[in-house]
Amino acid sequence: MLASYLDRAMEHARYEIIEDDGSYWGEIPGLQGVWARHKTLEGCRRELREALSDWIALRLRLGLPVPVINGIDINRIAELT
Repeated sequence: MLASYLDRAMEHARYEIIEDDGSYWGEIPGLQGVWARHKTLEGCRRELREALSDWIALRLRLGLPVPVINGIDINRIAELT
C-alpha cells in the first residue's frame, strides 16, 4: 500500500528548471513541505521521492493525517499499529 501511495503521489510531481544555475526544483502540490532540488532531473526525482517518504513517516509518527491520493488512504496503516 505504501509503495502504491508513493508511486501515485509522484505522478502529481511538478518540476521546473531554476534559471540561475540550471538545477531542477520538484514539488508535489498539496503536500506542503515535500520538495527537492538537484542538478539533474533524475536526481531531483530521486530526492523528491525520499523527501515524500520521510514526510509520510513523520506525519504518521506525529499522528497527523496524510492526504488521500487516488483513493489510497495510508492513514489506516497507523490505525493498525
